Amino acid sequence: FIAEAQKIFGKFPGIHRAILSSVTHWDIEDSIWLPHYCELLKLNKRTKLPFRNKYGTPDTLGKDRMALAAAAFSAFPETNALVIDAGTCITYDILTREGEYLGGAISPGLQMRYKALNAQTANLPLLSPKTPEDIIGDSTENSIHSGVVNGMACEIDGVIDQYKTRFQDLTVILTGGDAHFLSKQLKNTIFAHSNFLLQGLNFLLDYNKS
Repeated sequence: FIAEAQKIFGKFPGIHRAILSSVTHWDIEDSIWLPHYCELLKLNKRTKLPFRNKYGTPDTLGKDRMALAAAAFSAFPETNALVIDAGTCITYDILTREGEYLGGAISPGLQMRYKALNAQTANLPLLSPKTPEDIIGDSTENSIHSGVVNGMACEIDGVIDQYKTRFQDLTVILTGGDAHFLSKQLKNTIFAHSNFLLQGLNFLLDYNKS
């Protein structure tokens, strides 16, 4: 990590500020050197947020979800916004038009579902995601693709429909590594934004200027 980051600072010497965020354990030794290159903000539970955090357990709120809520606050002000991040897990996060973050949901992501079918059974193969040709799988592999992909699409569409019954004029943003693949499967209208998390991190960095 250090070597790659040093290359970036060498290529872009104009970088004066950076934000450090990780959803896994971070070895603090790896970040000690960063302040020598720029002003460093570490995203954590003490970071100033632009929205009111109404989450019941704010100390356990993932940094990625904090950043996504910040991105929604920045990109869609005074709007009811549902951010769906399709990565390792699928996270659903709702930010109200009043600027209140309420929480959402967490469920297994696309790859996790394929891996679970393989790891938790004796005979099912491990497959790579593929758009099913039909709702009816005519082989074991096609049945897995139908179950995983159609099941996930129905889940996401169903969650969106439930939120629409509670929040009028809901804006839905789909992001994450599997967003492009899943956007083709959904019936609801969504904004697909591959860099929404990065946009949120950059907004938090600007919002916390010292």
